[in-house]
Amino acid sequence: MAINLWSMIVLVVLIGSVAGTLQAYLKYRRPDGTSKADNRMIIEEVRTLRERVQVLERIATDKNHSLEHEIERLRDR
Repeated sequence: MAINLWSMIVLVVLIGSVAGTLQAYLKYRRPDGTSKADNRMIIEEVRTLRERVQVLERIATDKNHSLEHEIERLRDR
C-alpha cells in the first residue's frame, strides 16, 4: 500500500501536534501527580492548620484560662 504525499504531511502534522500536547501536559503536571493548583490549595490548607495549632498551643499554655473565648473564636471560622 502506497502512502501519498498528502497523507504523509497529515501524519507528520498529527504526530507533531500530539507530541506538543503531551509535552505541555507533562510540563504542567508534577512527577507526583499533583498540579500547580493542587499545590496552591495544599499550601493554603497547611497555612490554616498552622494558625489553628498556634491557637491551640496558646490555649494549652494560657494561665488566664481564657479557654472559652478561644474555643468560640475557633468555632466562628
